Order: sequence, then C-alpha cells, then structure tokens
Amino acid sequence: MFLTRKHLSRRTLLKGAGASIALPLLDAMIPAGTALAQTAAVPQPRLGFVYFPHGALQDEWQPKQTGGDFEFPFILKPLEPLREHLTVISGLRNKGGEGGTPHGYTEETWLSCVLPRSRNVATGRGVTVDQIAARRLGKNTTLPSMELCGEPGGNISYRTPDQPLPMESNPRKVFYTMFGQGDNKRERTAILKTTDSLLDYVSESAASLNRKLDAADRARVSDYLDSVREIEIRIQKLEASMESLVDLPDAPLGAPEDFGEHLDIQFEMMALAWQTNRTNVTSMRMVKEASMRVYKNLGISEAFHPTSHWGGFPERIANLRLIQNYHTAVFAKFAKRLEGMPDGDGSLLDHSIILFGSNMANSDAHNADPLPQMLVGRGGRIKGGQHLHYPQDTPHANMLVTILDRAGVPAEDFKNFADSTGPFSEV
Repeated sequence: MFLTRKHLSRRTLLKGAGASIALPLLDAMIPAGTALAQTAAVPQPRLGFVYFPHGALQDEWQPKQTGGDFEFPFILKPLEPLREHLTVISGLRNKGGEGGTPHGYTEETWLSCVLPRSRNVATGRGVTVDQIAARRLGKNTTLPSMELCGEPGGNISYRTPDQPLPMESNPRKVFYTMFGQGDNKRERTAILKTTDSLLDYVSESAASLNRKLDAADRARVSDYLDSVREIEIRIQKLEASMESLVDLPDAPLGAPEDFGEHLDIQFEMMALAWQTNRTNVTSMRMVKEASMRVYKNLGISEAFHPTSHWGGFPERIANLRLIQNYHTAVFAKFAKRLEGMPDGDGSLLDHSIILFGSNMANSDAHNADPLPQMLVGRGGRIKGGQHLHYPQDTPHANMLVTILDRAGVPAEDFKNFADSTGPFSEV
C-alpha cells in the first residue's frame, strides 16, 4: 500500500490583509502512517500558573484523607468532576515568601521562592519557574510566555532577577497580541480601535484551506473559528459595558457585575493560546493581594481584604469560604473547557500541568505554611487522582522543580533552585 497524503505544517496560519490566526492540531498535520509521537506535531506540555490571593481556609481546602479515595472539601468541590486530573499537595512551605510587609512579597515570591533582597543577577537567583520553563518550551512558539490577570498591578513572573513581566488585564489587548496583530505600536493601536472582526480578514484563507481538508478537520476548524468569533463578541460586550462608566470618578467601586465574565474571557485566552500553539507557558493572577474587591454576586458587602482577616468572626469565615469556593468554580470552568478540547491523542487537559494555588496559608496571620496548592492536568506523566501530604516544612520549591522536571526541562536549568531538595517522585 502506498501512502501519499501530504501533511500540513503544525505552524500553518490563516492569513489575510495583515491578520493571521494559528490553527489547532489537525489530522492533516500528521503524516499518513506515522505515529503522532514520532512527528513534530506531538503535543508539547502546556504549563499554567494560576494564582489566587489571601490563601485558603485550611479545613475547607485540605482533604482529610490522603491517597486516591479522598473527599472534596467545600473550596475544592467545584473541581470534583475532574478528580482524575487533580493532585492536591499539602504540607508545603515557602520560606522565601515570609517576612517583610504583609502582602508585599507574597505574589512575587510564589514562583521564585526567593526574597527580593536575595535575588542575584549574576547567578540568576530570583528568576521565576515559569520563565525558566519558557526558555525551553517557548523555542517553537510565537510567544515564549503570556502573563494575564483579572486585576491590574503587581507581578508574579520575573524574566530576570530584576525584570518583572507585566500582567495584562485587558482582554482585547491579549486577543490581538496572541494572534500577532501589528508590527509596531502605530499598527497595533489602529487594530485595537477597529470594530471589524479578525475573522473577516482571514475568511478567504479559511475557505481555501477547507478545500484541502477532510470532513473531520473541516469540522474542527469550523468549531475553532466559532470559538474565536464568540470571544470577539464577548470582548465587545464587555467593552460596551465599561464605556458607560467613563464619567465616574476613581473610587473603590467594588466588583463590576461582569467580573466573572472578565475572568472567563482571560481563561479562554489561555485555552486558545495553547490550542493554537501561540505559547506553552501562561500565568494568570485571578485577583491581586490586598484586593478591595466586593463580591456582590455572592451577597457579600464587605471587601475581600478585610474579609480575609477573619479573626474568628463567624460571618467573615462564612463569607471567605464563599469567595474561595467561587474562585475555584471559575477556574474549574476553565479546566473543564480544556478537558473538552481535543489535542493529538488526548485533550488539552491531558497534556497540561497547571499549578493552582496561593503563596499565603492563613490570611489572618499572613503566613506561608502550609500553602494551599494543587496540580491540575496529566501532562508529563503526572498520575493525578490523589492527595499527597508531605511533612512539615517541605519546600514549596520542590513542587516547582517537579513541574519543570515533568515538562521535560533539563535538570541543569533548575539545579540549586531556591531551597529545593529535588522533584517529587510520588507526583
């Protein structure tokens, strides 16, 4: 039998009038008669780092049982349908995040485990783990990494010990940056102001491509482009709602009614970036430390930060558990979305390693021991479906180097990382 089918490049783009859109992995990108693992199209590990502030109520986060047969506490309950993709890791401490002004070091030391005064440009001490990964996993993608947030301000990613990477909270800017629009600031500004759909620019290219694809791939492309169109519409609606607030003075207004929609769109950007091979490394800070956001959608009138100082007050504890459960529910929606997105011989969630957690334990005490952390996804041969509880004072850095190790980053890239004693074999 002769197999003559030509295959598309994994980097195939839809192009038109200066616009371009990358494509998801299609059957047509795999040479006929060749196993996926033996091709350049084999899915690369996707690494995500999703941060939430003010820690978590430990009794509502940490399962009472270890191993695979554990019950989900209230804060983790939204993730229960994804049990087999979850690895809850308890007992970790980040000594590099302790000390200094409360909340001052919390975010920026989560992925480095190094206090600001201990950073060293000469040795690279203080570079965050996402950027260590990006140096390897970003070689074959358009963007080495993406840094997103739900609220502006602060940083969790450091490209060098003294160079933080800004996090983008504007979904429209993320959208066009992700799809590579504009060669300079003037062009980018012009594109951001247009009301046209990105898909209008590439419609002819899409039609031409479809004539070369079989029915299954045509369906995948159609579904993917529908998702892109839906995001454009959601961004436009979000912008329209924000325009009505332009005459209001700067003030602590609390959460806009569309904050959940805002987070959903940012997470959708992460999913599309991974699906189209724009980047393999993404960080997302859902809410900033010391946030004064008010969660009126949960029936809570007090701001998040003072609520986090619960001090034994039953009402604050009740409200805090609702907020923390809500953050998990928003993230769970994203994880379920990844589970439903085909990617080679599995789903995007199968090929992802996502750290979901905080760099604070007890928000009333501002401590970093034990941290609420979990890994989501089965990328890098992660077993999933278990709760691992490590001894007191086990370095949080051990989990970070475990992520690098499972993603295929050479050990030489993370030797002597912070206070790590090595990767976890049980994960």
